[in-house]
Amino acid sequence: MKNDKRKETIKNAIMGLSAFFIYMILSNTQGLPFILLGIDTADLPLLFRIIYLIIYQLLMLGIVAFIFRDRLKRDYEDLKQNHQTYFKKYFKYWFLILILMMASNVLITLVTNSNIAANEEMIRENFQVSPIYVFISAVLIAPFLEELVLRLGFRYMFPSKWLFIILSGFVFGGLHVFTSAQTLVELLYIIPYGIPGLVFAYILDESDNIFVPIGLHFVHNGILMSLQFVLYLFL
Repeated sequence: MKNDKRKETIKNAIMGLSAFFIYMILSNTQGLPFILLGIDTADLPLLFRIIYLIIYQLLMLGIVAFIFRDRLKRDYEDLKQNHQTYFKKYFKYWFLILILMMASNVLITLVTNSNIAANEEMIRENFQVSPIYVFISAVLIAPFLEELVLRLGFRYMFPSKWLFIILSGFVFGGLHVFTSAQTLVELLYIIPYGIPGLVFAYILDESDNIFVPIGLHFVHNGILMSLQFVLYLFL
């Protein structure tokens, strides 16, 4: 019995590590085909680049989903039976995320005199260029891809509840900040970006169903991107 449990733990850890490394490698090599072909992406039509990026991200999602295919089937069947219970129990956590994020952003603004995180500024700039792509990427793809990798993958890698929650939240926040931060002070934005990761990780541990944090992540990004869309159209 102990050997079977140990084998399952090792198998889960390998699955989690595989999903994480595939995600990190593919996320940082999306331009590699063009480099190998000697093509300058700046010369390509915007529509082509958008279609390519969406297909590329869907490919990543498909690979990661395949790794966790058995778990996804199990959780989907559970979701069909208990979706109302999960909604009533966990939707309130989204308001907690908003409150904590706003509070931490206010404190960081007071300390640093900065108005916006570099990552958020980059998203807004991209939104001005291609709002449809940003909406599809952030609302329809990211919640599934990020929750599978940074929540379920980390859950498989770290059986300890609080180690999993802390590392999942920190890495989630870090990936949203490290790639765009230009000063050490901007690293403070790991806090507001990490808060959703911590809460989503806690919810996964409590519900034991990956579709619950995916759903809340979808709601979170969807509402924020919808507000961006309204501002883009009317301001």
